[in-house]
Amino acid sequence: MSDDAGYAVSSLDQLGEGYGFRKIRHGLGVTAFGINAIVLPPGYETGLHAHEQQEETYFVHRGRIEFRFGDGSKHLLDAGGVVRVDASTPRGMRNAGDEDAVVLVAGGKDGYVGRDGVAVESGQNTPAGGPPGA
Repeated sequence: MSDDAGYAVSSLDQLGEGYGFRKIRHGLGVTAFGINAIVLPPGYETGLHAHEQQEETYFVHRGRIEFRFGDGSKHLLDAGGVVRVDASTPRGMRNAGDEDAVVLVAGGKDGYVGRDGVAVESGQNTPAGGPPGA
């Protein structure tokens, strides 16, 4: 799973089995932010929760998820859907599909570092090449 060469590689299947949390942060040694995956069976609904400090972003990797918020609103997202939630905003989710759903959750606080990539091959401190639009 993890390598002392400056990177770690794994898969959701290697990080756990069954329903519930897959601890990506712990499994890969992530220290800059929190990150987990949640596997939800069809129809499963979480309770509402909020945080004291941590903003969260949810990415629907597989399935159909209904997100609920403290103001009573609901939003249905299919695979590829993304939601950002302020720390103090109550939120919950429900697997609204007929098959298992997988949601990736990343959380953190205190801001974005900025674009700090540099090209390694050239040996110069120049912007790194990336995908179109990067």
